[in-house]
Amino acid sequence: MKAMLYRRSGGPEVIEAADIELPKPAAGEVLVRVAVSGVNPTDWKSRQGNAPAEDWQIPNQDGAGLVIDVGEGVAADLVNERVWLWESAYRRPWGTAAQYTVVPASQVVPLDDAASYELGAALGVPFITAHCCLTAGATMPDRLAPDALSGRTVLVQGGAGAVGNAAIQLARWAGATVIATVSSAEKATLAEAAGSHHVIDYRHQDVVAEVRKIAPDGVDLVVEVAASANAMTDASVLALHAAVAIYAGTGDDTVTVNIRSMMMINARWQFILLYTLPAEVKAAAVESIRAAVAAGAVRVGDQAGLPLHYFDLEQTGEAHAAVAAGAVGKVLIRVTDDPTKDHPTAPAP
Repeated sequence: MKAMLYRRSGGPEVIEAADIELPKPAAGEVLVRVAVSGVNPTDWKSRQGNAPAEDWQIPNQDGAGLVIDVGEGVAADLVNERVWLWESAYRRPWGTAAQYTVVPASQVVPLDDAASYELGAALGVPFITAHCCLTAGATMPDRLAPDALSGRTVLVQGGAGAVGNAAIQLARWAGATVIATVSSAEKATLAEAAGSHHVIDYRHQDVVAEVRKIAPDGVDLVVEVAASANAMTDASVLALHAAVAIYAGTGDDTVTVNIRSMMMINARWQFILLYTLPAEVKAAAVESIRAAVAAGAVRVGDQAGLPLHYFDLEQTGEAHAAVAAGAVGKVLIRVTDDPTKDHPTAPAP
């Protein structure tokens, strides 16, 4: 089988093509023929900063494809199921930038027939992170569902990013009033397409003043991509018992807020890292996302405010470089046009 892998940390040039043996799923694992691999900032940052724990590492956490074999203890009826994958490569060498990958059965999720593999490959990191942000507040629900955020106002800082887009779509599905900030008219169009009720261009508008026009008592939750730059703004728009959910760090990774003013409203500043979240929190996110997909509430593409950028498997390094350069939208790697065709009935021993 063909795989893209790296043997040392570094830039995208360390990713190379290799022919490796088709893996056999161990107990509790499934073998998936990958149709589409999704690329996230975490993928290039991990490759650049961490040497492989083993001899080699196939990158990319997210993907979608077809289950073709299962290991001991996994229900046989999962074979031939269309699935999406999450955390495929966390502390494991088997990412999704390959024709096949092996994943713990708990990290594959059935993908509705009406949902594309492209959608499936775009779900993992961005949507699970967004769900965990949207449920971070002390008064927020543990999981999202229709009307779960009814009566709540959510501010998404950076509404044109992948996590920002996911947060807008999920919050809108759950019934929240959604406000998004962006840096250009082009990105405003994307945030509106994702479903944001209100969009603020922070380069030309006063975010605090505009938010207070929409939500005079403040917002219930901020989904924050750049807390070091936005902390003062966030603190100025919070309602009683509100929360700021911080899922990324850029530039100066420090946050300064006035303790007394935050105490007065019992505000929560919650830091979110997908990989070290409690298992039950991630499980709740996966189930909510699956329900949103089944309801047709989650989409990808220009019409959903998430332009898709395609690369071939051999261009995995270029795909990583595109994400690192700030590509607006979702970067995807086409691996297999039709995973139902020409695949072996069982892996090689």
